Order: sequence, then C-alpha cells, then structure tokens
Amino acid sequence: MNISFKFGIKNTASYNSGLLHKDGQLTNRQPLNSMINIPVLLRKNKGAIIYSISLAILLFLLKWLELRFVIFDHALEIYIGAIAIIFTSLGIWLALKLSKPKIETVIVEKEIIVTRNEQFILNEAVINQLELSKRELEVLALMAEGLSNQEIAAKLFISLSTVKTHNQNLFEKLDVKRRTQAAEKARRLGLIP
Repeated sequence: MNISFKFGIKNTASYNSGLLHKDGQLTNRQPLNSMINIPVLLRKNKGAIIYSISLAILLFLLKWLELRFVIFDHALEIYIGAIAIIFTSLGIWLALKLSKPKIETVIVEKEIIVTRNEQFILNEAVINQLELSKRELEVLALMAEGLSNQEIAAKLFISLSTVKTHNQNLFEKLDVKRRTQAAEKARRLGLIP
C-alpha cells in the first residue's frame, strides 16, 4: 500500500476570518480570487429565501385579487371606456379614409392661339335684354383687358366706388361671381370683342 500525504502551509489570504493588516486593523474582506460556494449559501439562507418567495407569491395573489375586485366593481365603466376607445379609433380611421381625395386633379397649362374675328358685331339684343348701360359696357371691356379697378377709374375719369358699383351691377346682370367669368361670358354673348 502506497499512501502519500501532502503537508503544506495554507495560504492565509484564502481564509475569511479576521486578518491583520499592516496598520493593525482587523478586516473581514475576502480576496478577489475566492469563489462563492452557492450550495453553501443556499443552505445557510434557506429560511430567508423561502420567506421571501412566499411573500412574493402572497403579494402577487393580493394584487391579482385587488385587480379582480376593481374589475367587478367597475365593470360597466371599463366596458363603456373600451367601447368609447373602439368607436373613437373607428371614427378617426373613417375620417382619414374619407378626407383623402380619390381623384387626383392634374392641372395642365397649354398655350392656345385664338384668332379674333376682325369684324366684331355688338349684340344689341343681349344688351337690351340685360339692360346694360354704355358705361357698364366700357367698364366690362376694360375689365376684360385685365385692368384693375383703380386703373379703370383713372382711364374713365370716375371714382373708384363708381367702378365697384358698376362691377357689382355687371356681376348681377351676367350672373357671375368673378371678373374672369364676366369677361368670358361677355365674349360668348357678343358684348365685347
């Protein structure tokens, strides 16, 4: 039988008992190279671990019961709130869907050459039917040329308010809302060249 024993001096840094430093103070620090033994730690703190787990389970159970009581006590309010959220989101979705234009408008500008008839004949029947005065015809012709109210007043030697009155009378008689519409309708009716 060959039995061998190893004898040696244990490293004093590996003990966790009180060690003396150079200045004579007692310390309980473990060195960084020592490892924590988990099974020993669990065995030592078994009661504290079981107690903390049971408290966590109890806390979870109490919070779950509190939530159930809140739901039972306020079930109607919760259902009304859920329905309100559903209909609000549905309304927002529908509004966004309906507000989007389905037809995309594309504006194309093209130059059109218009040949004017050199022999313009004034349509007297339409003038009599609409009861247009000569001054209103003059204002209409200048408006069709693109002059502003101020320029028309200066050219005809009348006040600005008189020009505006003639414009309003022309818009009513021609049944239009804008100057461009008035000029276009006057050309169609043969009132201006």
